[in-house]
Amino acid sequence: MHIALTGGATGIGAAVAAKLKSRGATVTAFDLNEPQDNVDRWIRVDMSDPGSVEAAIAQVDGPFDGLVNNAGLPPRPGLERAILAVNFTGLVQLADAMIPKLNKGSAIINTASRAGAFWRDNLDQVKALMALGGTAELDGFIAGQGIDHVRAYNLSKEAVIVWGLAQTERLIGLDLRLNSVSPAAVSTAILDDFATAFGDRMAGNVARVGRPGHPQEVADLIVFLLSDESRWLKGNDFTIDGGMSALAMCDQLGL
Repeated sequence: MHIALTGGATGIGAAVAAKLKSRGATVTAFDLNEPQDNVDRWIRVDMSDPGSVEAAIAQVDGPFDGLVNNAGLPPRPGLERAILAVNFTGLVQLADAMIPKLNKGSAIINTASRAGAFWRDNLDQVKALMALGGTAELDGFIAGQGIDHVRAYNLSKEAVIVWGLAQTERLIGLDLRLNSVSPAAVSTAILDDFATAFGDRMAGNVARVGRPGHPQEVADLIVFLLSDESRWLKGNDFTIDGGMSALAMCDQLGL
């Protein structure tokens, strides 16, 4: 099995690479930084730069048996454009270019976020982002929509979920499948960014379920969705949050 992985140097991506290697897979990682372990080939790419993405894709022929779109930026002040470019427009560009390089029966897994759960409430803005011609239009979009770093992050993940849903029928026709995973707080190097951005709300959620997630737990789900055992799962978003969503729903329902 040969898997392409973006963002394989740290955090969830590194955990995915380690789990894949333990199962005998070949891993090609696309990342700005060089992974230190569990990768057979590293291709440097800046996911915010369409030219860099294009050049990176030109370096691989495939065929691949799966694609994990995991590269992403957290909600840091001043990075609004980069967040939208890396987390969404770069993801779409790379995924579209990789589809012809995937074997039939392959799986695509996109790392979204529990922060994208309110995409239905923000569908008009999500569609507006999806309709952009690329990164060149992001500055005007951000200014026109009044988007700060937290909204940029949430919107990018909402768009990842919605874009994945929209690809389902096309990919079925190509004998491919796509799902996304939406973690809540996970113990990685960027957890503090989320704590700063989401404040007491995130802290309260983590306290109620006992701890943040571990990268390996998210990797378990991603690797399952890459496997043939998940072959009838198509077009879904899987929340992995230790029960946070269930507790929030119970609060809303008065249960």
